[in-house]
Amino acid sequence: MRIRTRVRAGTPRTGPVAGARTARSRGRLAGALLAGAATLGVAAGPATPVAAHPFGPPSTGGIDATGTRVSLVWRAAEDDWVALGQSVGAFEDPTTGPVDTTLTGEQKLQRSTAVRDYLLRHIGVGQAGQACAGTLLPLERLLTEGARFRFDCPEPVTEVRLTLTALTDLNPAYRTVVTADAPMDPAQALFTAAASSHDLRLTASGGGPPGAVTAVAAGTGLAAVGALAFVLLRRRAGVRR
Repeated sequence: MRIRTRVRAGTPRTGPVAGARTARSRGRLAGALLAGAATLGVAAGPATPVAAHPFGPPSTGGIDATGTRVSLVWRAAEDDWVALGQSVGAFEDPTTGPVDTTLTGEQKLQRSTAVRDYLLRHIGVGQAGQACAGTLLPLERLLTEGARFRFDCPEPVTEVRLTLTALTDLNPAYRTVVTADAPMDPAQALFTAAASSHDLRLTASGGGPPGAVTAVAAGTGLAAVGALAFVLLRRRAGVRR
C-alpha cells in the first residue's frame, strides 16, 4: 500500500510516561500496518482495538447545507484508514491466499464495497426523526480529501441530527470534530463513542443572496429608477418652455 508512513504524536489519558510508551508502540504498529498493506496486505486477522490508532489528533468533518441537501466530508489520518480497511477486509490476508500487488492500498480502499458500506452505516443525517437518503460519492483522492457524502432530506434544512460512529467501533478513544463553512449552532461538534449524535442548526449556503440583501438591492434599484424618471421629467418641462 503506497501510503506515506505518518505517525501522529498523541497523548492518551493515562499520564505522560504511559503516553510516551503508547506513542512509541503506536508508531511501530502504524509503520508495520502501512508496510504490510503496501507490499503484502495486512497479515493480521479481524481488527482488534490494539490495531487502531486513536491517540493522535481527531478525525475531522465538514458539513454544509443547500436547500434540502446536506453535504459532508469526513477525513481520517492515513494510519486510521489502514485500520478501517483492515477491520472490514479491504486488504488481502497473505496467509490465506494471493495478494494483488498491482494496486496501492488507497486504490484497494477506494474499490472496496465493504469500505463504502461501512462509511454509509456509520455516518448518517436525520431530519425530524426521519433519515435523510445518503449517497457516498466516489472515493477519489481519499487520503487527501476524505470521504464525501450527500444527504437528501424531506424538507429544507435548518436543523438536522448528525450521527457519526466511524472508527469508535475499533476503539472508543477515537473522536471526530465537525465544523461548517456557513454559520452553525454549535460552531463545532465533538463526536465520541459516548456522544455519537448531535443536533446541528445550519444556515444554508448558496442559492443566491440572503433576503435582506435582496431587499436592499431591490430598494436601491427602485430609488435609482425614480431619480432617473424625475430628471427626465424636468428636462421635458424645460424643453416645453
